[in-house]
Amino acid sequence: MPSVEIAPAPISGAGARDRGAVTVEAAFGICALAVVFALAVGGLCAVIGQLRCTDAAVEAARLVARGSQPQATGAVERLAPHGAKLAVSIVGDQITVEVSAPFPGGFLPGDWLRSTALAVLEPGAGAPKPGGPP
Repeated sequence: MPSVEIAPAPISGAGARDRGAVTVEAAFGICALAVVFALAVGGLCAVIGQLRCTDAAVEAARLVARGSQPQATGAVERLAPHGAKLAVSIVGDQITVEVSAPFPGGFLPGDWLRSTALAVLEPGAGAPKPGGPP
C-alpha cells in the first residue's frame, strides 16, 4: 500500500496571530531576569565597596592621628577597593580623612564611592603633613 503524507493544515484565524508569542514572551522574561540579576549584583558590589572605603577611612584616620601617615597610605591600599585615593586635611588638632574609589568593575567613570572619617591628633604625635600622603 502506498504511503500517503498528510500536510499539516494551515493555521488561520486567531491562532495564526499568536504563533510564536510564547517564545517571544519567554525571551523577554529571560532578558528581564538577567538585567535584574546584573543590577542586584552591581548593587551588592557597590555596598561592599562602600563598606571597604569606610573601613579604610577609619583606619587611616586613626593612623594619621597617631603620626603614622605612611602606614595610613598602606592601610588604604590594603583595605579599600582597587584605585582608591586618600585625602588628608588637618585643621588645628582635627584630622579629616577621605577615601574615594571608583565603582567596582570600572563600569562608571569617576569616583562613586566615598567615605570620610574624623580623628583628633593624639598628644605627642608629630603633626603629619596636610594634603595627603608624602
